[in-house]
Amino acid sequence: MYRTNTCGELRINHVGNDTTLSGWIQRIRKLGGMTFIDLRDRYGITQLVVDEKAPDALKSKVAELGREFVIQISGKVLERQSKNNKIPTGEIEIDIKDIKVLNKAQTPPFTIQTDTDGGDELRMKYRYLDLRRDAVKDNLVLRSKMAIAIRNYLDSKDFIETETPVLMKSTPEGARDFVVPSRMNPGEFYALPQSPQVFKQLLMVAGFDRYYQIVKCFRDEDLRADRQPEFTQIDCEMSFVEQEDVLNTFEGLTRHLFKEIKNIDPGAFPRMPYAEAMDKYGSDKPDTRFEMLFNDITDIAKGKGFGIFDNAEYIVAINAKGAANYSRKQLDALTNYVKRPQIGAKGMVYVKYNEDETFKSSVDKFFDHNDLGKWAKQCGAKPGDLLLILSGDKFETQEQMCELRLELGRQLDLIDKDQFKPLWVTDFPLLEWDEETNRYYAMHHPFTSPKPEDIELLGTSPGKVRANAYDLVINGVEIGGGSVRIFDSALQSRMFNLLGFTEEQANAQFGFLMDAFQYGAPPHAGIAFGFDRLVSLFAGLNSIRDVIAFPKNNTGRDVMNDAPSTISDKQLKELNLKVVLPSKKE
Repeated sequence: MYRTNTCGELRINHVGNDTTLSGWIQRIRKLGGMTFIDLRDRYGITQLVVDEKAPDALKSKVAELGREFVIQISGKVLERQSKNNKIPTGEIEIDIKDIKVLNKAQTPPFTIQTDTDGGDELRMKYRYLDLRRDAVKDNLVLRSKMAIAIRNYLDSKDFIETETPVLMKSTPEGARDFVVPSRMNPGEFYALPQSPQVFKQLLMVAGFDRYYQIVKCFRDEDLRADRQPEFTQIDCEMSFVEQEDVLNTFEGLTRHLFKEIKNIDPGAFPRMPYAEAMDKYGSDKPDTRFEMLFNDITDIAKGKGFGIFDNAEYIVAINAKGAANYSRKQLDALTNYVKRPQIGAKGMVYVKYNEDETFKSSVDKFFDHNDLGKWAKQCGAKPGDLLLILSGDKFETQEQMCELRLELGRQLDLIDKDQFKPLWVTDFPLLEWDEETNRYYAMHHPFTSPKPEDIELLGTSPGKVRANAYDLVINGVEIGGGSVRIFDSALQSRMFNLLGFTEEQANAQFGFLMDAFQYGAPPHAGIAFGFDRLVSLFAGLNSIRDVIAFPKNNTGRDVMNDAPSTISDKQLKELNLKVVLPSKKE
């Protein structure tokens, strides 16, 4: 056998035992006539020792070893003279009696340790080496434990884990599909699922009552730190339920995970309507770990001859408590921050509420002490506080102020990284209007049910209709979202019509679902959690890359196996495809 113990297993009570270990060489150190080797496997590190009295043959073998060699050793467990309380095996070491090289290794392109010297691209090219580092490996172990806890919880609630197709029909709504040509059906294409949405609704029609799967989904969209072209969802659907049933069930799942994985109680899961979230935080996924709420000062800031405010639809202020001592340099840096293309503000106004109860602002020319005092009162400011103000189109300005609020939260150290603040955001708009295409789009998807009390507005004011939809937000991260579904064929047809589908288009895309509804569809609702995001939240990471074993880079490329890549002319011919790339002029 290759080993009797792992490299993380032996303790002081094993002293005197014979053992056989196998693993990778983390480090070799020579001190005088003695050689120390740190041997690593998935479970930990154990120190090996070869003393100066060891046989020459053994010392010769040790002299030929290198980093990341795979070796097997046999020896006796000894108590260490110089103990290391930073690792579980730090009280013992192994006196090597025999050693066997199972596989030699080239010198790795970066150090395989917590604080590696490898950059992101290099680490991704050699991801199999990066996964040897505890910092990455531990994230994958966490992911596995969370998946097990999720399955255990949902199984206890009578959910059935059911797989749905990976090759399905392309739909025009939402993000771009990844498409797959069909060799057996020339000129036709499958799409990889952006979610199993239609299939899980069909499972409710089939009477499964409670469905889930931890499933791969695919979206061809621009990438960022919390987005990958292929990602994993905890996908769920329930029959004969209303919104509160879903929220209570999946609040229970979230509490279960916090208890099982982190042994903490996340506290209350308050409900906040979308409109309130936007008015207070400028975001449908607000970070509620700190206050600094929005204050609408539009009515009291207009009419003083300051054109930027007078011509604005919306003027909003936040109060940074105790920040009146910000220097001009710091304020200029904040102005430049909000003027970045990613945020897009044209400028920022500040008001310092000095300790002597005077005001100093960047708009003193237009507003007197009395005017600025009204703003301060509206914002609940006290001497020593700093008001920051943005203006413009309401929705855009809310988004810009949201980014400024978060930046101030970071600068003022208001965000406790060890705190978790969950929140359900509810009552989203059902539809959003697109000026370019001059039509409505579903904010979630075409199968989301409107609030029953708003259905009559579908014919008169579609933009005012609220959806029976909900998102779970934790610390400003959207963890999951879902909705009560339309299960009535007439209402679903009306929804398709509002979204600009002709009857023929609706039947071509979703006819099978509409047909299924003719055979008795139960009331149903569902939710999907972003599993990658949830794991990264529990791991304390800002990016989902390091909770995925083999992620893509920011251009959607796997630099390790060089995907995507071209395919042979023979494969193209079999698929009846021809590649025509646009010219540089185009």
